[in-house]
Amino acid sequence: MTAPSTAPASSRGGRWIEHWDPENETFWQQGGEKIARRNLLFSVLSEHIGFSIWTMWSVLVLFMGPEYGLTPADKFLLTSVVTLVGAVVRVPYTFAVAIFGGRNWTIISAGLLLIPTVAAFSVMKPGTSFNTFLLIGLLAGIGGGNFASSMTNINAFFPLRKKGWALGLNAGGGNIGVPVIQLVALAVIGASGGPRVLLGIYIPLILLAAVLAALYMDNLTSVKNDTGAAKDAAKDAHTWIMSFLYVGTFGSFIGYSFAFGQVLTNQFGRTPLQAAYLTFVGPLLGSLIRPLGGWLADRYGGARITLYNYVGMAAATGVLIYASMQKSLPLFVAVFVVLFVLSGLGNGSTFKMIPGIFQAKALAKGLEGEAAAAHGRRLSGASMGLIGAVGALGGVGINMAFRQSFLSYGSGTGAFVAFLAYYGVCFAVTWAVYLRKATGTATAATTASEAKPQLSYAEV
Repeated sequence: MTAPSTAPASSRGGRWIEHWDPENETFWQQGGEKIARRNLLFSVLSEHIGFSIWTMWSVLVLFMGPEYGLTPADKFLLTSVVTLVGAVVRVPYTFAVAIFGGRNWTIISAGLLLIPTVAAFSVMKPGTSFNTFLLIGLLAGIGGGNFASSMTNINAFFPLRKKGWALGLNAGGGNIGVPVIQLVALAVIGASGGPRVLLGIYIPLILLAAVLAALYMDNLTSVKNDTGAAKDAAKDAHTWIMSFLYVGTFGSFIGYSFAFGQVLTNQFGRTPLQAAYLTFVGPLLGSLIRPLGGWLADRYGGARITLYNYVGMAAATGVLIYASMQKSLPLFVAVFVVLFVLSGLGNGSTFKMIPGIFQAKALAKGLEGEAAAAHGRRLSGASMGLIGAVGALGGVGINMAFRQSFLSYGSGTGAFVAFLAYYGVCFAVTWAVYLRKATGTATAATTASEAKPQLSYAEV
């Protein structure tokens, strides 16, 4: 078996790998795994910085005291706009990997993060208009796109049996950018520094991520944009079902990451420094546990893990409603952290389901071996951008729900009731679509050929 070749393609510049076959065990052992892991490492770094820049406004709004003239509703609207842009740009970022190459686009997308960071550095002061802050927030949204391109790229490097772990590690390492920027902000606030100090720290880190991607990452010639695959994925009901479920997991994670500090300051009267001491814990644990969610999905089936995870998220939200009504800060913070952990676990299990579902559909079509794997990769890669984008829109919904809840009731309790209802629906959808027949409700009249695809969904 030929070892992976990193010889440049004749018609394209940069580091291009001509032959890539991760499903072949010999190929994988003879060098494929080493190359894949190296690309994963530097993909995580770039995505990590992207998440930090995307979510920096969750921290910057804590710096913005009364002298900035912004109401709590203004701040929730600002973070909603940032989240919205981050969700929308995930679609073009998914296709950019095939156009430019995974390595090349990582360099470009990392470099683009300088725009919102430098822009925020220049306007972050009292007296700046709210509309200006909204515009800069729009620019910061591009950091959310790095996730989609990174996941699409890493999905192509790893075999199906390793995707849950690899995608979970890639996404988890990126998600950690959320608590890291919050921790850095805590240090800056504690040292009586201003928001410009925080922004100034990240400018050289962005440059470092771009340089390291240029030095150590690779492009795959086998990754090509397939407009037919994109259309097929958009037409497939499972793309939209998984989008709905991903709203409940990743939408919760990113939405709560933006909103947690504001809820603590507005509902419980915490100072920015007091809030900063608490806000990083949930996103940190939620990020760290995401690879575990992928690993559990690899072992026990993503559908099963996702189902039980939604039970936990609903239960935690119920306790949050009680803590909110009782104004119990210790209970509120403790359970909110649990909810972050469960959202991270669910992020790993839901994203692992995507390649498994399309692989199961390929087998149901009668495809076998590499043909089935290629069909699964084709559709799962195309669907990931859409699912990631729609899932991130859940963060917009969470921030807008909190905004309306504070406007109407003066607390976040009303928003939590809505979230509880959503998690209940997600549980029902997961069971009905992916586990119902697998648990024994299929009738005796169901033929083996009809049952096989449904049974395989329980293992995705």
